[in-house]
Amino acid sequence: MGRADLVHFKSDDALATAVAEAWLAEIKSAHQQGRRHLVALSGGRITRKLFGEVVRMCGAGAGTMDGVHFFWADERCLPPEDAESNYRLARELLFEPLRIHSNQVHRIRGELAAEEGAKQAADELRGIDRSEVGTIPVFDLVLLGMGEDAHVASLFPGDATTEGDLKSVFLPVHNAPKPPPDRVSLGHGAIAAAREVWVLASGQGKEAALRQSLAPGGGTPLARVIQSRGQTRLFTDILLDGTPT
Repeated sequence: MGRADLVHFKSDDALATAVAEAWLAEIKSAHQQGRRHLVALSGGRITRKLFGEVVRMCGAGAGTMDGVHFFWADERCLPPEDAESNYRLARELLFEPLRIHSNQVHRIRGELAAEEGAKQAADELRGIDRSEVGTIPVFDLVLLGMGEDAHVASLFPGDATTEGDLKSVFLPVHNAPKPPPDRVSLGHGAIAAAREVWVLASGQGKEAALRQSLAPGGGTPLARVIQSRGQTRLFTDILLDGTPT
């Protein structure tokens, strides 16, 4: 079983600040090593705070997004201008404020059917990663949120199709329990292959989901991620028994 490195914060603001600092440090390390940084973004409330902190820190000279290529952990099958689009969230709160060049941004085309969107997203990632056919491209960092049912990306509990698919980089999701029902998501295999996976679990209403995911033999989507990797970093403001206050 993999290891979850749990880092607790007293507030979501403190969580967002710490993750922003850590992410900028990862990007700086990539610069120093002369390589690009491939990241998969997620949506959600805590991501809004994270993007705000990154913009603030970059504006203060604490980092740069040069050499970063942006992908997504999942996207709803909606046009890019839709208010629920994960791409739109990043465009408005991260890319536009930092004037990130469009050739660094590789959005999932949510306006397409889920199957076609998944195929195009995988092809675009392979073009940047230059991985061989038959191998899974490797992200430097996958940023995930966690839902109240412990779903990550658009990998939901009880979805046999996504649970059993360990080879697809991106895969179509249908009949999601949250609207819209059609989505595109990173698969479990691609998440497992990433160099770093950071989970941002925020909100006390998710305590039960977090407990289930950390329990030995847990069966939630987050638990599957943890179990598939040697190490997963979990940043949270959720109070558990024994958590320092």
